[in-house]
This record gives sequence, C-alpha cells and structure tokens, in this order.
Amino acid sequence: MYKLIFESLDFIVVLKDPGVLSIKARGDLEKEKSLYDLLFEKYGEIYIVHRLDKDTSGLILFARNKEAHKFFCSLFERKIIDKRYLALVFGVIEKDEFVIDKPIKEFGSGRMGISIDGKKAITKFRVIKRFDKYTFIEAKPITGRRHQIRVHLYSYGNPIVGDKLYGDINTQRKYKRMMLHSSYLSFLYKGENYIFKNDEDFLIEVDELLKIDLDKNNL
Repeated sequence: MYKLIFESLDFIVVLKDPGVLSIKARGDLEKEKSLYDLLFEKYGEIYIVHRLDKDTSGLILFARNKEAHKFFCSLFERKIIDKRYLALVFGVIEKDEFVIDKPIKEFGSGRMGISIDGKKAITKFRVIKRFDKYTFIEAKPITGRRHQIRVHLYSYGNPIVGDKLYGDINTQRKYKRMMLHSSYLSFLYKGENYIFKNDEDFLIEVDELLKIDLDKNNL
C-alpha cells in the first residue's frame, strides 16, 4: 500500500500505491483504510500536509509534529515547494511547453470542472515524449485545487489515460489504473535542501501499457 522513502523526527515521505486513499473518506469509502490510518498506527502523531487522489500514485509528505506541520503547510500556501507529476495522456500534444490557467469548480458527484466562477487554478506542462496515440508529460501544479491536473488536461482535450472520471468511460475502463504519478518533491527545511524523486516503476508501467497497445494494434 505504501513504501517508506524517508523518515526524520519532523517529517516522512512515502510512496503511495494507486488505489489507496490518502486520508479517510466519506460515504461508500468510509470503512476503507487510508494511508493516514496506516501511518498513524505506526507513528502515532502524524499530520496531513497535502494529499493525492486515490488513483494517483507517488510521493506524499506527512509531518510528524505540529511545528513541522505548520511549516510545510506554509510552504504549500506560499507556493515555494516544488511538486511535479508524470502523466500519460490521450492524443499527441504539439506544444513542447504550455500553461493552463482555468478556474475550477466542484459540480457534484465528486467531479470538478472548468467554470468562470471557480477558484483560480494554474498548471504548467512539459512534453517529455510523443507516441502515435499518446503523449508522456510532466505537470507542475502552481495552485492546489482538487483534481486540478486531471481537469486541466481533460479541458485541453487530452485526458489522462485510465481516468474514469474524466474522459470517455468506455475507453477509460480498458485501463487498469490512472496513469498519473507524483514523481518529484523538493523543498528547503532547516537550511537543508531536500529532493525526492521516484519515477522508475511508473516508467515501467508506461512502457508495458504502450507495448500492450502496440501488440493489440498488430493483431
């Protein structure tokens, strides 16, 4: 469900598997154990700094005391923490780099969408590699709205592969997971620059998906 990447007296960084809740959910998922629950069982005192969507994998930071929690929340609020994601999306994106600046609003049933009366949302994107039907990209959210990367890419016409909330549901159901991964975290803490990077396993998954897709096309 998770792998410990780094541990100190003030914070921990873990690698979350796809399909695992970051924090306790409501409704149908209320009884499902979250990453926070698992870490609380191990560490006792643990504080949520940010979160990943259930179907997003990758690096996530938790504070271990109130002072560290206040500090890291301040980093996110002031937008001075470097957080990046990798994603495989449908379609071939022509621009090498682009920025999506579109406000996001909740529309019910867990879905978010673009709306002029929504909250400001900005994401920077960089194309890493193009394929016949897909594009592999890096996303850097400047703001932190719910489903921000997913909604922005969907609005751009390039939904994330396997995202069952955004995109054609019949197509998305064919993929075993959503291809979005929190791959990079960097911040300055107590005079030391911390950099965490994790992409190897996700790159393998991308390669496997592309190979399966190529094999199907050759049948």
